[in-house]
Amino acid sequence: MGAKVIIGGGDQQLRIVTHNTLPDVPWQLTGNHWLAIPCIHPADGSVHALGVVHRGARAAVEFAGGPDFINGRAPALLKPVVEIDGRVYDLSAGTMAWERALEWLPTFTCTLGDVVVRGTVFAPYGRDADLAGAVYAIALESRGQARRVSLRMEGTLGLRQLRVRSPRPAGDDSLVTRGSEGLVLLEGSAQPGLAALAVTADDVAEIAIDGNRFSLARTIELPAGGQAHLAFYVAAGPERDGAEATAAVLRRRGWRSLLAGTRDALQQLEQSTGSEGVDRLINRNLLFAYFFAVARALDDAHYYLVRTRAPWHGAGVTVRDWDALMWTLPAVQLADAGLARELLLRMCELHGYAPGRGVHYLDGTLFEPGFALEGVAAYPIAIDRYARDTGDGAIVDEPAIGDALYLASDDLQDRRDRRVPLYSSEVTPANEPVAYPYTLHANAAAAQALEILRRTLDEETSRSVEDPAAVRAAIKRHFAPERDQKGILRASIDLVGESAREDVPGASAVWLPIYETLDRTDSLYRRTVKAIPPDRSALVREIGRLLGPESEDVLQWLRRAPLHGGLAAEIVDENGVAVTNAGDAALSGLLAWTTWFAVHALGVAG
Repeated sequence: MGAKVIIGGGDQQLRIVTHNTLPDVPWQLTGNHWLAIPCIHPADGSVHALGVVHRGARAAVEFAGGPDFINGRAPALLKPVVEIDGRVYDLSAGTMAWERALEWLPTFTCTLGDVVVRGTVFAPYGRDADLAGAVYAIALESRGQARRVSLRMEGTLGLRQLRVRSPRPAGDDSLVTRGSEGLVLLEGSAQPGLAALAVTADDVAEIAIDGNRFSLARTIELPAGGQAHLAFYVAAGPERDGAEATAAVLRRRGWRSLLAGTRDALQQLEQSTGSEGVDRLINRNLLFAYFFAVARALDDAHYYLVRTRAPWHGAGVTVRDWDALMWTLPAVQLADAGLARELLLRMCELHGYAPGRGVHYLDGTLFEPGFALEGVAAYPIAIDRYARDTGDGAIVDEPAIGDALYLASDDLQDRRDRRVPLYSSEVTPANEPVAYPYTLHANAAAAQALEILRRTLDEETSRSVEDPAAVRAAIKRHFAPERDQKGILRASIDLVGESAREDVPGASAVWLPIYETLDRTDSLYRRTVKAIPPDRSALVREIGRLLGPESEDVLQWLRRAPLHGGLAAEIVDENGVAVTNAGDAALSGLLAWTTWFAVHALGVAG
């Protein structure tokens, strides 16, 4: 599944990072904040996994047909099967043509003889559709004579697992039982359980259960030249009664109303640049970040920020301040300022008590220590960006926001060199050891954070905050020791003569204009960026190049790059094809926001 990569050397602390390989199947995916649906098979429309987040377990809880569901080598959790006049068809018998409505709703068309099957898989979203559930809606059309059609939703509950970064099976047996009023319940034998699913149809269905296998079947008369619509619902709950109650609500509201509400709500999130190709790039990644980097926990209904809910990414549902505040939040803010406010408050409440201290579980518990100066700077920068872009300056009066700002100020002060206005860091934002303690990227972010703190904190405290102009001057003086027209900025220094030139992808010099350290037209910035080797493997740095002198070429490359089904992956090849750690939802947020910013704020032609 994954390869271990050792980073660092010499006397530096070694760290092992897992770069998970790509799944063998080019899955279709969708979901809402409650339920992730990452594995919809493009060949037959079967669903191989569903996932929820559980705060008490600090993990994702996933239901699947078997252990190797990621590579499609396990039975399906849910699989539609069509019987026409007694002849059984797997949907793979007809060529399936897929589209993505609104860049998020996977829909297919498949022809079986003279019967056309159209399907849509979606997780309801919107004001009146905020439910921990999913809908599989199917339309049947006869282009010939009348037909008797039986539509079955078959499935196997072969695996329930917990995943923080790596999966571990649930410790109890999986149970498939008949619930009340035409329901099939999928749960564990241990009590209390972490999650349960309820599967039902939109009308009376014939239910069959055999061990961990089950099916729900509906039979209809399809008139000649006529149409019929059917739907199956999947509901999640912390236990079986909650899942049954949610299933009842799904049935009562009906798939048509849920789909219409979902489509309307998704349209409100769409961004426009005037270029169809750029819009597709932005909106596809924005929605993926919106739903797969932001989750509502099944057991407390609160929002949590995570790296990704896609089960094939090595970082799993852990989170770093920098990724959440500087990658995910700006994208969410583009689409939904109200949710962005709530997420900013959640980050300050759960993680702001110890900014920049390392990787965390989704609930704020420390997962992997390692001080990153950027993690501290991210709080003032994110708060200021939100207040400035939304006009909601009152957010600084929230106690959690105020606490985060003052704690960030204290931590920055603690990391200042005694002689020079520069600040040290232990690791990069990617939690990798720095070559030398004073890094270019971290100090650029710190300078912007200091500027915000000087005008945000109370008058007495702000007087003790370092002047950001002094930090930016120190950056030019110490990170560019050459005094000629060919000088470039170093990536990190130790203030006693040693330095490292190698640009670090996750803390690259390409991002300096964002922190107002150097203008994107500054000759020192342009020389530094052009000196970075033309290696496109780290997508985060390639995204940052949208700010630099080659921004238009980079935007064209990103538009053409396949990525992983159009979604960000941590490592790609020269052509932009995902290599490892695909399904990176937080990075998708960075891609969406930076592309939008490059077009709207910088005027980069799309």
